[in-house]
Amino acid sequence: MNDLKDRIVMITGASSGFGKEAAKMCVDLGAKVVLGARREEKLKELCDELGSDFAIYKTTDVTSKDQMHALAQHGIDTFGKIDSLVNNAGVMPLSLLEKGRTDEWDHMIDVNIKGVMNGTLACYKVMVEQGFGHIINTASVAGILPAPFVVSYGMTKHAVVGLSVSLRAQASRYGVRVSALCPGFIETPILEGGKYGRVGPKIVEKLKKRPLPLMAIAPEALVKKVLPQIEKNKGLIVEPLQMKILWWLYRLSPSFVLWLVGKLWRLINKKMNLKS
Repeated sequence: MNDLKDRIVMITGASSGFGKEAAKMCVDLGAKVVLGARREEKLKELCDELGSDFAIYKTTDVTSKDQMHALAQHGIDTFGKIDSLVNNAGVMPLSLLEKGRTDEWDHMIDVNIKGVMNGTLACYKVMVEQGFGHIINTASVAGILPAPFVVSYGMTKHAVVGLSVSLRAQASRYGVRVSALCPGFIETPILEGGKYGRVGPKIVEKLKKRPLPLMAIAPEALVKKVLPQIEKNKGLIVEPLQMKILWWLYRLSPSFVLWLVGKLWRLINKKMNLKS
């Protein structure tokens, strides 16, 4: 994927992590970006870095249909079209299901499921009318593999994968592409600070140092790996390679992977005492 000249890419969750790195890479390859997130100061800082000719932003809460439509319209009013949508905003509570933190569940469903649907709705009709477009939904390996300790999060990401593959089948007749991105552990602020689904820096450091280097990938590295696959119109994109292998194994022998993941979870819980 060497050239995105004249492409218009709308990205949610663009103030940090994968969304921020995707915006940078797209502009480097010649695209113009329409950025949405809740943290205006971070968006402004990023747009200043990328240049006003190539990047615009609008403070956006993905749980609001009106705000998502306003973000898409801002892009259309400025650049005339939307070529691609990256539905990237998300939250990840780390807590055992038996803790019953229903406020976290509600918020997660609003952001991870309804937020993706709101973004899709805001751009899909436009893309159908254009006769082209590509919707990329950031899911997770937790949406295709068993995910102890993040059961409720995994539920939302399974929903994102389900939306993506179903809409892909429907949208192809209109020239619209749909892909689901299923990364492993990404080193992003989704784990650090904030009210919902985030853990303290000490736990994050433990996760990085113990079993997760086998699964972890930096946001900029992930962007470089997935952009060529998006351009090839792959429907389900799994990275890094270790997670791809585990996914293949799960398709061949679900019982073996369930046993393996359960064993890994018990090891993590024992060594780090992850009680939440």
